[in-house]
Order: sequence, then C-alpha cells, then structure tokens
Amino acid sequence: MDKMVIEGGNPLQGKIQVGGAKNAALPIIAACLLAEGWHRLYNVPHLRDVETLKGIMSKLGVEFRRDGNALEINSSNLRDYNAPYELVKTMRASIVLLGPLLARYGKARISLPGGCAIGERPVNLHLKALSAMGVEMWLDHGYINAHADRLKGVDIFFDIPTVTGTENIMMAAVMAEGETTLRNVAREPEIQDLADMLRHMGAKIEGDGTDTIVIQGVTDLRPARHTIIPDRIESGTFMIAAAMTRGEVEIEGCCPKHLGALMERLESAGTKLDITPNGILVKGPDVIKSVDVKTTPFPGFPTDLQAQFMTLMCISKGWSTITETVFENRFIHVSELKRMGAEIEINGNRALVRGKEQLFSAPVMATDLRASASLILAGLVAKGGKTEVHRIYHLDRGYEALEKKFEALGATIWREKV
Repeated sequence: MDKMVIEGGNPLQGKIQVGGAKNAALPIIAACLLAEGWHRLYNVPHLRDVETLKGIMSKLGVEFRRDGNALEINSSNLRDYNAPYELVKTMRASIVLLGPLLARYGKARISLPGGCAIGERPVNLHLKALSAMGVEMWLDHGYINAHADRLKGVDIFFDIPTVTGTENIMMAAVMAEGETTLRNVAREPEIQDLADMLRHMGAKIEGDGTDTIVIQGVTDLRPARHTIIPDRIESGTFMIAAAMTRGEVEIEGCCPKHLGALMERLESAGTKLDITPNGILVKGPDVIKSVDVKTTPFPGFPTDLQAQFMTLMCISKGWSTITETVFENRFIHVSELKRMGAEIEINGNRALVRGKEQLFSAPVMATDLRASASLILAGLVAKGGKTEVHRIYHLDRGYEALEKKFEALGATIWREKV
C-alpha cells in the first residue's frame, strides 16, 4: 500500500495536460459490448477503475489492446454474462454492464455493486426502468439475474436524475423494439459523450444534454471510433490547487463549458480565470475570499469537487457554507482536515467553514476518491513539515499520476511504499 508525502508551501507554476474523463470512459467502454468487431477509443485514462472494468469484461470474453492512450476493444467472442462479486465490489460503476448485456444478449448476471463509502447509491432506478422494458429480474445470493427476449421501448420517468441509471437505460434502449423516452434524466457531459459514442455506432438518440432523451431502437450496431472528453473533475482539482497555492497554472485540454459552476465560484473567491486557445489560465488570489457552495446535478456545482473546494475555503478569509445535496456521507474527509487545523462544523448536510491563514502538516487517512484529492491539496499549502496521506489507492481510481503532474508544476510531492 502506498502513501503520498507532501511538503507544502510552493506556488504551482506552469502548464498541465488534463486526461480523459473517467466517468465518460467507463460507460463508453461498456457500450462496446453492443457491437461485434474492434472499437477504438482515444484519450482513455490509465486508471484503476478502467483496469477493473477491463478485468470484468475480460472474464466475459472481451479482448483489449492498449496503445498509449488509445484502447481497442472487441466483444465478438463473448462467452459469459456473469460479472463476479470479487471484481464488481470494488467499483460501483460496473453496474453499467447490465444495460448493454441485456440489449445484445438478452441476459445478464451481475453482482450488486460496491464502491467507495460516500453514501447510498441504490440501483433500484435502473431495475425499475428495465422491468418496464420487459426484463424479468430476480435477486440470488447478492446477484442481479436478468432476462429478456427483446427489450421493449417505453416511456420512463426517473424519480430523481441518475447518471449511471440514465447511461444504463440509454444503452439498453438503443436496440429495444420501438421508441424509448427517458424523462427527468441526468444532463452531465459524460452522458452526452456516451450518446455521441452510441451515435457513432449507429444508434438513434436525441435530447442528450436536456432532461428528456428519445431513442429509436435499431436492430444492430457497428464498431466505432471515439475520443473521450477531458476530465472536468481533474481539471477542477488543478484549478482549485492553483488558487490555493496562489500560483499560476494553465490547464490544457480542458473544456470550459463543462466547468461553469466551478469557474463562477472561483472568480467569486478572487481567482483570475482566462480562457486560452488551449484551455484555462488560473491565477490564484493574494487573499482568498469565502464563498458558499451548494452541490447539485449538472450544470450545478459538482459533488465530485465539493471536498476540494472545501479545502480551499479552509484557508479563505471569513466564513463559508458548503451544502451537499447529492450524497449523504460526503463530509467524511472533514475529520482529517481538522487534523490539519481546519475549523469546520457539520450540521446535517451542511458544513460551516471558518477560514484560517494556514493549515499544518499531519498524517491523514484518505476515505474515498475525492477526499484523497482534497487532503493532497491541503498538503500543498500546509506548514510545519511533511503531510502524509495514507490509503491513496482511492486516488488511483480516478487520477492518473497525480503526484507527477503536481511535481511538474513545482510541488514537493512523492509516493512511498508503506
């Protein structure tokens, strides 16, 4: 097991290239189950979650070939429909295999998913929608067993917008009989990227990016080439890091239109942002102003940047309120930030943060993916020695070589074996 060691105090300077979006890559890789032949995906990040999904799909008989950031995928020789617990338990996004397996093969057996401990993310919305499409399902020793001769197009309303639920049912519906209308869907850029991939494969999809998606089912699909969008959460993490360290960093390869809510809050905190031909130039303020944040589904402020932004507010001037509306347990990083001197009070889904001039180095424990990033950001500005962030295997699920990228910007940071 590794830990990250940081000596804080260096303002970040330079340029950094953002990788492909994890949350877009995973469902798009799963979508390759829908058509025989070799698919080719570009800008695929080297992440533990990607490797986990490849491991699950390999057990099903899918072939993979890596060429740098390109990934070739062939599902022509599928021999199994069973996604085992020992792999699924480590990554909840593996539930997105359910839709494409049912669409193409009419059957699937997938373990109920696991993942990190940020709160309940039940799959009942997925199962309710699939049942409406004619799927017979039963639970057996922790596994979802599903069967359908051919899915039927229906009108589906999601009680709450769900990203993976929207993705799963989109992939199920592209080969369903007739028209499927999905209402109150999530609008995240990653969903639009999946829709683009499916259209490259021959699917007929309209409305992605709005709250209503209409899909006309087709009888077959073809292999496709597609480039994964840049990771807006990695982009946002570097933007916040530049602001925290009072640095000047150009985030290259990012997509500003995916980052509107964060950009507005950073500018309110005093950060100077300039759109460049290659991305966004971030100049940290001399004095960080306190601003309030409330997480909401896209295009609102992303829950996956809440922990990082809270860390910024820990060294701001004044009081700020962070309200979390997406996941109920997403303040579990607060106790670790307090070990570094942060002043934070929790009341239900709201955190009251009193900004301080500085944080102090300490050994801390990562509890989930984005909490890991927030503790590393805290270490970048902490005084008094070395900050050690333990259990960073969470970090490797969603950030590719994060310490090397920070080191290239002038941070003193390295990885050690424990």
